[in-house]
Amino acid sequence: GIVGGTGYTGVELLRLLSVHPNAELTAITSRGEAGLPVADMFPSLRGYVDLKFSDPANADLQACDVVFFATPHGVAMAQAPSLVAAGVKVIDLAADFRLQDISIFEKWYKMPHSCTDILKEAVYGIPELYRDKIKSAKVIGNPGCYPTTVLLGLAPLLEQDLIDFSVPIISDSKSGVSGAGRKAEVATLFAEASDNMKAYGVAGHRHHPEIHAQIAQLAGKNVDFIFVPHLIPMIRGMFSTIYVKLSAKANGLDLQALFEKRYANERFVDVLPAGSLPETRSVRGSNHLRIALHKQAETGYLTVLVVQDNLVKGAAGQAVQNMNIMFGFEENTGLEVVPVLP
Repeated sequence: GIVGGTGYTGVELLRLLSVHPNAELTAITSRGEAGLPVADMFPSLRGYVDLKFSDPANADLQACDVVFFATPHGVAMAQAPSLVAAGVKVIDLAADFRLQDISIFEKWYKMPHSCTDILKEAVYGIPELYRDKIKSAKVIGNPGCYPTTVLLGLAPLLEQDLIDFSVPIISDSKSGVSGAGRKAEVATLFAEASDNMKAYGVAGHRHHPEIHAQIAQLAGKNVDFIFVPHLIPMIRGMFSTIYVKLSAKANGLDLQALFEKRYANERFVDVLPAGSLPETRSVRGSNHLRIALHKQAETGYLTVLVVQDNLVKGAAGQAVQNMNIMFGFEENTGLEVVPVLP
C-alpha cells in the first residue's frame, strides 16, 4: 500500500513497485483524487498500474504486508500504531521516524510526536549503514535525500576516525526542483527556478539535525557540522560537495582504497576512480549513488563529491531497497534501472 500516491515520491514508488517481481500494489490513497484512475493522473503508468486512488478512510491498509507513507510529516505517526499492531510493516518517507530525540523533532517540525514508543523501535533506513537492523525492523524512517549523500560520503571516514573535528565538517549541497515536492508554489514555477540558482535554509534546514544526529552516532561524539542547501534549475538530481579536515591518523593512508573497500559489496554505491568528477546525469532515474574523492594535500582537507537522484536513492528507491531487506529479497530486486542519458 502507498499512502499519498500523488506526489513525486509517490509516483516514483509506483514506477518501481509496478514492475517489482515480488510486489503487488493493492492500495494507493489520496483524499483529493479518490476514484481517479492512477494512469489518468500519471500517463507514464498506463499499462503498468490499473488501480484507482482510494480515500484513506476506506483503504484496507491493514491487509497489506507493507505500507509506504509518501505524505507530509505527521501522517505516518498517526496511522503507524494500528498498522504495526496488525502486523503491517511501515516505511515512512517523511520525517516522523528519522529523529530519535523528540525535543529536536518537535522543535524543527512544530508538532508533538504522537507515538514515541514506536519511534524508539524505528530504524533509520540507510541500508549501507544499518542493514542488520533493517532486516528485523517493523518501522523504517526512510532518510532524507540530502542526508543520504552526506552520510554515505562521510561514513568510511567517520567509522575509521579519520576526521579532525577541531574544525566543522561542511556540506555544500544542491538539489533539483523536484525535491521541493509536487505543489503549486511561486518559488518552483518554471519562470522562477529556471536559469537561476539560489541557496535556501541557510539559517537552518530540517535535514541539518537529521544529518547531525547520524554523524554524531557514527563518530561517537558531538561534531560541528555546517550544511547549506541550494536549488538548481533541473528536475532531478542532487550533488553534495563535502569538505573535511583529515586527522593525523589519515596521514599516509590510501583513502581511495579505503572507500573502495568499504563499498565494494554495495550494489548502489559506486566509488569512482581517483580524480573523477561525478555528474548528476550519471545517476538520473536510478538508485545509484556515486562518490569521488579529491585530496587537498597542501591544506590537509579532503573534498568528497557525491551525486544521486533525489527521488530514487534519495527517496523511493531507497525505500524499496529497505523493503527488499525487510522481506528477505535480493537487495537489488526491482531496482536494476540503468540511469537515463542524455
